[in-house]
Amino acid sequence: MTIIALTGSTGAVGGTAAHLLADAGTSVRLLVRDPARAPHLAGADVRTASYGDDGCVDALEGVDTVFMVSGHEAADRLDQHRSFVDAAVRAGVRQIVYLSFVGASATSGFTLGRDHGATEDHIRASGLDWTFVRDNFYAEILPQFADADGVIRGPAGQGRVAAVSQRDVGAVVAHVLQDPRDHVGRTYDLTGPEALTFDDVAQITSRITGRPFSFVDETLDEARASRAHYGAPDWQVDAWVSTYTAIRDGELEHVSGDVERLLGRPATSYDEAVAEANV
Repeated sequence: MTIIALTGSTGAVGGTAAHLLADAGTSVRLLVRDPARAPHLAGADVRTASYGDDGCVDALEGVDTVFMVSGHEAADRLDQHRSFVDAAVRAGVRQIVYLSFVGASATSGFTLGRDHGATEDHIRASGLDWTFVRDNFYAEILPQFADADGVIRGPAGQGRVAAVSQRDVGAVVAHVLQDPRDHVGRTYDLTGPEALTFDDVAQITSRITGRPFSFVDETLDEARASRAHYGAPDWQVDAWVSTYTAIRDGELEHVSGDVERLLGRPATSYDEAVAEANV
């Protein structure tokens, strides 16, 4: 029997994929840090594993294809990714489906996109078959960029972001995992059906939620100053600020048709994603 393993099943994307696979009758193995938080799916095999742990090899034994989400933001996240890929090689895994980010490369304006690019490089060099599912920023998360007063602040200017629904990404992952061989060597860019400015985001979010949202464009110095009270390390502040500058510079504005091509339906709009998240 072909064994499909998933990391990230306690999150929105991995959880959606795991449920869709279970509903389709596909047996899955769930790799989780805390078994108590694993979704309850009929026939699921739950194993405890964390990126960077020696236990990953045992947890991946017998697995044919593994879905790999990116680790939590951390200074050593790339090392964790490389360790997990190496564990997959040692365990005899055949294929990795990696949840990456649009434009992932060493020159990505979004600093965390550079980690994704380096992870992709490591997977390619590993000898494993691979599929890269590159998502844009999540539509459901954009309202969380706002402060308690509903103000989204950052140096995005009038740049546009083609934010994608988490549910769409999870559905694409499930689709790929049902027939992973059909997607070997493929890279998919997952976006919503439109590219919006943060002024658009604020206006739409206000209408959907009934709460006031607005956008304030900041300079780089203002952006760093407004985040100083968090006491975050420099690499994390750089990541936060580059979220906006990458949008400003047009790196996140491309609208891809991959969601519709893979799922056979239009990608979920920002309006729909926010409305569903607020039900």
